[in-house]
Amino acid sequence: MKFTLGFRKVKHEDIDFLLSLRRKTMTQHLLAAGIRMTDEQHLVRIKEHFYESHIILADRKPIGLLKMGVVALNNTHKSLHIRQIQIMPKYQGKGIGSKVLTVVKKRALQLCLPITLNVLLKNPARGLYLRHGFQVEKKTRLEYLLRCPLEVIAA
Repeated sequence: MKFTLGFRKVKHEDIDFLLSLRRKTMTQHLLAAGIRMTDEQHLVRIKEHFYESHIILADRKPIGLLKMGVVALNNTHKSLHIRQIQIMPKYQGKGIGSKVLTVVKKRALQLCLPITLNVLLKNPARGLYLRHGFQVEKKTRLEYLLRCPLEVIAA
């Protein structure tokens, strides 16, 4: 299946799509972590850092979300932090996640920053991140903090 991948800034009209996307992509992983969320709680997460959100498009059709921004860890070390990558289940396993990470890596190189993200312990997306050079920095009872150093991104 070939398609053209693109991105656009999120709009308020996307809220219903984002809620459906979040339910379809996150519910099973959250439940595996012992977290049950209402639609209202999902909406709070959707609206966090809303203007750092981009809709992922395949042939101009919304299929996912990329939310990222620059953060300062411990008020010193900055990173380009991926807050969320969500791709509709029927588009998963088709290389889209890798293409999205390639775009994020290009942005990190422009900013000269490493990339960080958090992933739930039982979320299989961790395998994608590890294949792309991310390393486990820390493990909590719920998630891993992963980091992709600038030298790995630049290689």
